[in-house]
Amino acid sequence: MYLELDGNGPLHGQLTRALKAAMFSGGVYAGTRLPPTRALARELGVSRNTVLAAYEQLRAEGFLESRVGSGSYVMPPLQTAVAQPASGPVEPQSAYARRARELLDHDWLLGPRQPLPRYAFHYGMPSTNPALTSAWARELSRAAQYTPPNYPTAQGLPALREAVCDYLARRRGVHIVPDDVLIVGGTQQAMALTARVLLDEGDEVAMEDPQYTAIRTVLKVHGARVVPVPVDAQGMCVDALPARRPQLVCVTPSHQFPMGSVLSLSRRLALLDYARRHDCWIFEDDYDGEFRYDSKPLAALRSLDGDNRVVYIGTFSKTLFPSIRLGYMVVPPQLRGDFVAAKWLDDFGAPTVEQAALAGFMADGGFERHLARTAKTLKERRTALLEGLRRLAGDRVEIADSSAGMHLVAWLRGRSREQGDAFIAHARERGLWLASISQYYIEPPDRAGLLLGYATLSVAEIEQAVALFARCLDEMPAQAQ
Repeated sequence: MYLELDGNGPLHGQLTRALKAAMFSGGVYAGTRLPPTRALARELGVSRNTVLAAYEQLRAEGFLESRVGSGSYVMPPLQTAVAQPASGPVEPQSAYARRARELLDHDWLLGPRQPLPRYAFHYGMPSTNPALTSAWARELSRAAQYTPPNYPTAQGLPALREAVCDYLARRRGVHIVPDDVLIVGGTQQAMALTARVLLDEGDEVAMEDPQYTAIRTVLKVHGARVVPVPVDAQGMCVDALPARRPQLVCVTPSHQFPMGSVLSLSRRLALLDYARRHDCWIFEDDYDGEFRYDSKPLAALRSLDGDNRVVYIGTFSKTLFPSIRLGYMVVPPQLRGDFVAAKWLDDFGAPTVEQAALAGFMADGGFERHLARTAKTLKERRTALLEGLRRLAGDRVEIADSSAGMHLVAWLRGRSREQGDAFIAHARERGLWLASISQYYIEPPDRAGLLLGYATLSVAEIEQAVALFARCLDEMPAQAQ
């Protein structure tokens, strides 16, 4: 019997797969007696235990029958189970899948991630340090020992919801009770749950332009019609909101993404009044409001909401690390049951061990000590980036004013969007990773802009990266394009 092991995983698993393939291909017919385990082990050059394990697995799955004193026989019928290869790609099987195919690159989602070069102004990854890693390991170990192994509660661990309430009252001016909090798997899931609870296909959603692409994609795949609303130095232009009632308004008031502006008090009040008059909801994404460098963190829009119109979102992906996959929602009381039901239907609830570890980390002050260290580090890196750009790039770039977060926006003077893309390609060839800001626009302007994330680079690396950036500007001057 010819069997080809694929080399992936334990030998008994490889042998199990090889035997199944032989059965399905017709190389081994139903009713065939398989070789004795010792004989097959000698033929393949593996241990008898490996063959025994493979035979036992096949018996458990119903592929083999053991006959005392006779051996192991292939069970009939097998040919009906042969899978026919697909002749080609199939059409999307639902409207949701069709929209997802149109908006998402499957090759990017399913393929391996290419490593970034050493100098990468990459947005999305936060600043981490050894102290956080050690503290988190201790909390996880403790939580794993004392957390019950049963399913999580859909709304979230009570201890974590209490810690979130305490934190929001002191840091963001939001005074709530634990029943108002829903623990979720980050901002992305929060948006998906909001779409399920509040939106039907075809509903309009007013959204800042520019805005975070992933949230916009969730809405469009869900079937919402996104209406762009311009942004200026005071945040969303509330007077440009549609006259016709949208079902939802999405906003980043504490630190507009990506431009960095703060929604002014007058506009916050105007937005809340708009929601009240139009009987619509507000999705407040407070993705990195903890990090401000010219003042204390601002009170959230939710703190001014007297009508329970605001669905407030916070995430630990930026304050800790994205792989934790934990965030929280403050949901209006009248929608609490709908949101908890949507969370239960999605995944039953967030992982309990990680929730318990985070609750302990917040309760003993470790979380806010980490925030203080991180804010100091980010301020140093932001200062290094700003000083480097002003010294080496000069008036060739225009920096958008922002005193918070983990990124800056820089416009390349005298370059169109197309010329900016050519400059980015040139910089990447030289080992400097840059990203265009145009990807975040629904209606992008015809000027070249960059989103410069600085959280993952040290001060020394930022200085070297800015020097390389300036050399790229010298090599590809605006007037030569």
